[in-house]
Amino acid sequence: MFIDTHAHIYLDSFKNEYEDIVDRALSANVGRILMPNIDLDSIKQVMSLHDLFPQTCLPMVGLHPCSVKENYQVILDDLLSYLDDKACIAVGEIGIDLYWDTSFEYEQEAAFRQQILWSKERALPIVIHSRASIDRTIDIVTELQDGSLKGVFHCFSESISEAKRIMDIGFYMGIGGVSTFKKNESFRKTLKEIPLRSLLLETDAPYLTPAPFRGKRNESSYIPYIAQVIADTKTIDIETIEVTTTENAVKLFSLNIEEET
Repeated sequence: MFIDTHAHIYLDSFKNEYEDIVDRALSANVGRILMPNIDLDSIKQVMSLHDLFPQTCLPMVGLHPCSVKENYQVILDDLLSYLDDKACIAVGEIGIDLYWDTSFEYEQEAAFRQQILWSKERALPIVIHSRASIDRTIDIVTELQDGSLKGVFHCFSESISEAKRIMDIGFYMGIGGVSTFKKNESFRKTLKEIPLRSLLLETDAPYLTPAPFRGKRNESSYIPYIAQVIADTKTIDIETIEVTTTENAVKLFSLNIEEET
């Protein structure tokens, strides 16, 4: 099976379509959909969707950097109780985003560091958002890496230099629809150099829809299109992409898929 390691299919844009979304994913051989949280409001939606599809839709708990404001500590305190749910597979989506707004730059870093501490205390992986902050987030993880930290840099589209730094600290890179865009030929050259053992597949649904579906809402059933682009870029068969990226996801998130493989 394929695994979509990053999808927000619990959002209102999918409301009343959850069963169809999951059915289409399963029909496309996407057997797991991993759901990173955004804020205190969305966590209830994340857990509700997991309750509906407990084997397929797996929850993460975290505070997205774009949701970090003055009251971030109050929000984190409230989120913490969800983190100890036995179904929770990771701390995410966490990190730093300096693309839209830098007003809460200090608070974003403080929240990021605190949630990394959560992950260490619970031996859970972290899922990192690093828009316009890739070097800074790598620096922080490198500083705090004591051999126990593990995780993935979500939506990776940087250079081979950043990729090597990420691999040096033992982290994965999430590859999604951005890799399929015509304008990103330079990134595909970088992707060719990154070992498959360091890659995960993701959609970031409903965002970053891959070609040939640009302009439409993204969803987990499009994972095979991303896998095919990686296969073409690396001149290997898509089955190898499927097997290896699934093994990577199983290892990172401690998933149980033995009965289905």
